[in-house]
Amino acid sequence: MEDLKKVLIELEEYLFLPEVRGSSIELAQLISDDFIEIGASGLRFGKANVLRRLPNEVAPEIIASNYELRMLGSDTAQLLYKAKMSKAEQPSPVYSHMCSIWRQNSRTQWQMIYHQGTICAPF
Repeated sequence: MEDLKKVLIELEEYLFLPEVRGSSIELAQLISDDFIEIGASGLRFGKANVLRRLPNEVAPEIIASNYELRMLGSDTAQLLYKAKMSKAEQPSPVYSHMCSIWRQNSRTQWQMIYHQGTICAPF
């Protein structure tokens, strides 16, 4: 399970990179067609929205820690962690508890199917 945890952390942090967030092609490969995101605003987004929105945003700096992995099935895993996000247009960073669910597809590629961040007090 430690090997899988390492793989999913690498994939999660790969999605933090500005060049990945700016690439619809990269995002389309990493995000499942049935992807759902619940944003900090409480709004729900699907893959199409993310592919339109992220490449046009200035990528925030994200520092993640305290990763936990939970298996939800033989091909599905939940990654929980804390994140400190700094955006150029905001004077103070935002702290969140994050949750991503990853599923291994038929080509044995891991894709994100769910993501949610809940704002919390600084840690």
